[in-house]
Amino acid sequence: MQLCFASNNVHKLDEIRALLPAGLTLLSLADIGCAEELPETQDTLEGNARQKAEYVHQHYGVACFADDTGLEVDALNGEPGVYSARYAGPQRRAEDNVAKLLQELAGKPDRSARFRTVIALAGADGSMREFAGEVAGHITEQPRGNGGFGYDPVFVPTEGDGRTFAEMSAEEKNQISHRARAMAGLLEFLKEDKE
Repeated sequence: MQLCFASNNVHKLDEIRALLPAGLTLLSLADIGCAEELPETQDTLEGNARQKAEYVHQHYGVACFADDTGLEVDALNGEPGVYSARYAGPQRRAEDNVAKLLQELAGKPDRSARFRTVIALAGADGSMREFAGEVAGHITEQPRGNGGFGYDPVFVPTEGDGRTFAEMSAEEKNQISHRARAMAGLLEFLKEDKE
């Protein structure tokens, strides 16, 4: 079975590929000839994931899924949330986003946060399904670790051993991450749908 993942983010593609069972081939946007920037104009993670999946299905006629992920920080009233990728501006630089986040949290004792991922699946018939994953944790005072991407250097999951996502191997992160949890729901649905 072939399924397109509607993302240009190579880090996300690598994470997703590591989660796939044998027999499921992941196609990238490049594989289907999609070079344009996908629309992300909704104000919720669910809306953005649906919008991207629908766009690819409508324009390229392939079954695909898209995700949108947000870091929600309690002391910042859920920010950056749906704007996580462009928190510090349209340049979407992870280092700038992390620096802004740490600046906004300076002096705040509550550093609790959660990562949330929503995956929208546009089936070959145009049907739409959603799957969600979440992981709770807190934001560190300083970035730690060289792995991962995005906010991984400042996010310590509650279920872990005190390391940030960026201090974990890809395999360790995939055991507990928000994206892995959302993907588990998607893969379970595909398995049941096939039976």
